[in-house]
Amino acid sequence: MRELLVIGMGPGHPDQITVQAVRALNRVDVFFRIDKGDAKSGLNAARDEILRRHVTRPGYRVVEIPEPSRDRSPSLTAAGYQGAVIDWHEARARLVEAAVAAELGEDGVGAVLVWGDPSVYDSTLRIIDRIQARDTVEFDYTVIAGVTSVQALAAAHRVPLNRVGEPIHITPARRIAGGLPEGLDSAVVMLDSGFTAAGFDDPALTVFWGAYLSTPDETLIRGPLSEVAGEITAARAALRARHGWIMDTYLLRRDGNDEAVSGA
Repeated sequence: MRELLVIGMGPGHPDQITVQAVRALNRVDVFFRIDKGDAKSGLNAARDEILRRHVTRPGYRVVEIPEPSRDRSPSLTAAGYQGAVIDWHEARARLVEAAVAAELGEDGVGAVLVWGDPSVYDSTLRIIDRIQARDTVEFDYTVIAGVTSVQALAAAHRVPLNRVGEPIHITPARRIAGGLPEGLDSAVVMLDSGFTAAGFDDPALTVFWGAYLSTPDETLIRGPLSEVAGEITAARAALRARHGWIMDTYLLRRDGNDEAVSGA
């Protein structure tokens, strides 16, 4: 039976891929790569560098799959956003399904490299489930965990993700557009097309922001949100203009007395 490996490749630095992932890479006959176009060629370059550095097995192939279009209109309602994502998943599933059927032999091993970890705000596992549910191409699959941008952010800023006795809250930006909900004093924000927190009117918030984490282009800014929001907004615009794309995330934390809590 065909086997598909879904491999978490970390935030982008080749050294942050796990030993388990390296072993998996060296079993692969065909790598399936979603091509996001020239504007995001840096993403493909990062994947290529991982293969160049870690794959010693000769004869593997890389198959490009075009990225289907997706409605990313900021004006989408919650229901409209969900519908747009579902349509996008379906379009991706059909393209991946066709590529696996055409390019991977019945006893072959294929792989998809996923930024960060496949289980954290990534669509690959949902798309594979869609393909298997249709039962038109037979394969089994294995998930290889990876380092997430959330972990890379905390390491870069040398801060723990959680404070003593508090949960870790990870959220897409659209869920906190009006500010952190009452009772939530710490949150990691992902999938932010702008810098949503710039509009928050909360002088008690501190932000730990990072872009292109764990790569040579890594950029970090931290400080009281009211003081550095403008700096982050300007940095995002400049970096996007320079690279054609940006991958960033940030931790928001409302000021508290950690030492007092720890002492208690």
